[in-house]
Amino acid sequence: MSRTLIVVGLGIAAIGLLWPWLTRIGLGRLPGDIVIERENFSLYVPITTGILISIVLSAILWLINR
Repeated sequence: MSRTLIVVGLGIAAIGLLWPWLTRIGLGRLPGDIVIERENFSLYVPITTGILISIVLSAILWLINR
């Protein structure tokens, strides 16, 4: 369990470090991502980005376990 938490934590840290480069290729502003910006409020719901990341991670894990 502790090894899994460490790997997840390192993965989140890696995504955080790579985020400036990921936004340059359009990840995070795809069609289907909901962005609502008001005067004192902003809401960001990355539906399409989440689906895309899920598909890529599922394919990678499927290939690793194969």
